[in-house]
Amino acid sequence: MRRLCVYCGSSSGNDPLHRTAAHALGAFLAQRGIGLVYGGGHVGLMGAVADGALSQQGEVIGVIPQSLMDKELGHGSVTQLHVVKSMHERKQLMVDLSDGFIALPGGFGTLDELFETLTWLQLSFHDKPVGLLNVGGFFDGLIDFIGHMTRSGFIRQEHAASLLAASSADTLLTQMEEFRPPDLGKWIEKLAAEGR
Repeated sequence: MRRLCVYCGSSSGNDPLHRTAAHALGAFLAQRGIGLVYGGGHVGLMGAVADGALSQQGEVIGVIPQSLMDKELGHGSVTQLHVVKSMHERKQLMVDLSDGFIALPGGFGTLDELFETLTWLQLSFHDKPVGLLNVGGFFDGLIDFIGHMTRSGFIRQEHAASLLAASSADTLLTQMEEFRPPDLGKWIEKLAAEGR
């Protein structure tokens, strides 16, 4: 994988562990020769993951909407900063530039990016791995809820299983390198057979 996209909060949250983990992830990717694509900000976990990669001379590509750039939230030291017109354009470009996706702790925006990317994988709009870096069990409740949606018949097991998760960056990267996307053809056949 040449580049990985990291979705994360523009806030640092209340637990210093999250900022430490974001900085460490950026540094880890740079040490492995993997470029970072992220939301382009200098604040919160976004700033920490970028600073971590830059501390190891890594490639860092930011993608930020003009409206946030106007509020002086853009990172001034990244390798390349794309300033786009909208959030939709931002998300599409981040997907286009990346070979996989990692979510760190964050809020609504992080979940929006995560689930849109995961939905695109489910629909075979891309075949790239999507993972959670489950820092301090932050995503445990989300993982449980995805299990609930699966048991309730709204998500197929193979699609639920396509969301990777690990508590360490090294383990998650190994899972991502070994990832094989679910077969959309089989899913469509099952839907047709069930009359959906």
